[in-house]
Amino acid sequence: MNPADQTLTTGIAALDQQLGGLAIGDNVIWYDAAGSLAPPFAINFLKASLAADKALIYISFDRSPKTLLQDLGPLADHPRLTILDCFTCGKGENSALFNQFYDQDDHRAACQVIKVAEPEKPGQVIREVYAIHKTLSGDVRLVFESLTGMQELWDSEAQVLRFYSRACPRLYELETIAYWIIEREAHTPRLRANINKIAQVVMDLTLKRGKSTLSIVKAQGRKPIHRNKPLLFWSEAERVHFESDQQTLGKLNLSARLKTLRKAKGLSQKALARGIGVTPSTISQIEGNLIYPSLPALVKMAEILAVDLNAFFAHQGRAARPAVFQGSGDAMAMDDFPADVITARRLLPSGFDAGAEIFLIDIQARQTIPRHFFAHKGEEAGYLMAGRLEVVIREQTHVLTEGDLVYLTADTPSCWKNPGRETARLLWLKLNV
Repeated sequence: MNPADQTLTTGIAALDQQLGGLAIGDNVIWYDAAGSLAPPFAINFLKASLAADKALIYISFDRSPKTLLQDLGPLADHPRLTILDCFTCGKGENSALFNQFYDQDDHRAACQVIKVAEPEKPGQVIREVYAIHKTLSGDVRLVFESLTGMQELWDSEAQVLRFYSRACPRLYELETIAYWIIEREAHTPRLRANINKIAQVVMDLTLKRGKSTLSIVKAQGRKPIHRNKPLLFWSEAERVHFESDQQTLGKLNLSARLKTLRKAKGLSQKALARGIGVTPSTISQIEGNLIYPSLPALVKMAEILAVDLNAFFAHQGRAARPAVFQGSGDAMAMDDFPADVITARRLLPSGFDAGAEIFLIDIQARQTIPRHFFAHKGEEAGYLMAGRLEVVIREQTHVLTEGDLVYLTADTPSCWKNPGRETARLLWLKLNV
């Protein structure tokens, strides 16, 4: 796969859905009308990048290294993070007060901090960025904390545009992803227009009457759900919430529940990952609510953690502790299908608000069902636990064997058939309930 074709996360699932995710080569502009709206987005990007073990360069003009490390907290303790300090010899005027940071080991974290001796020279800054990039592997991520801070130091909008217009094409060719933060009202419309032409993604953050909104102004190479439409959001510390979260990506929140169950079992992320056959980074991203596991991985997690699958599913507003239901579920009638053809058990109690319904479906040997066994509405997913099945979707027959997954959105199966000599068992989830 071409790296430019990969869809990557911003670190915020609801934003990924609205935007269509990030792509290698993206220069992402964040216009901040209030001066305080963009940092949570940058932090989530930084967090997701480090969780995926991607190298990240953080270029700071407005905060001293000591302050920045304190603000980043545990994120600063990551060896793949490099901070390029343009503050100490810039706005810090090379003061001994700020330089003493480099003489005190007790303030150091696992990340690397590099001081730029002449940050007032744009050419020196970008040479430092490229020099660091050469030492790093993989697709590198960057956060330019403030183009506004650069302009205040360089005292020229022309210098900022020159720096930006030369850096962006090169960063694109180097297959990086870069966040650029700008205080919108501190710059002329002419500068903003030139910046927008070069950027691949442009976001506008506004605060009016106490309500903060995000608008996707530009999203090159993708089709955002809403372009230039203000999306209401709010942030709580590092977490960013969109008004549409509960209707879209908030249905299944596995992160806290998985973490609770894993710790109760006494397993590390590495141990759980080894049992499932994924990387520890994958478990970290699931627990960080950055990605969702596949259904087979979810089934394997339940097996390793010795819990029923329904222990992972809970409404967003419920407590994170697992709920346990005794027994194998309630048998249910399957419309006009006879019991010697198909049987089903509902694994969650009827009426239990979990954001999903979970069933065990048994289709007997040598039996055919001439339509789908549920009235299909919304999303459904099925995992074949045993046996063999044939399913017809859009007049095409698909052969399923143990371990295969069916995922339905708009399409409805017109026929199910068990051609084998044994009962076929499906774990079936109705996701939009």
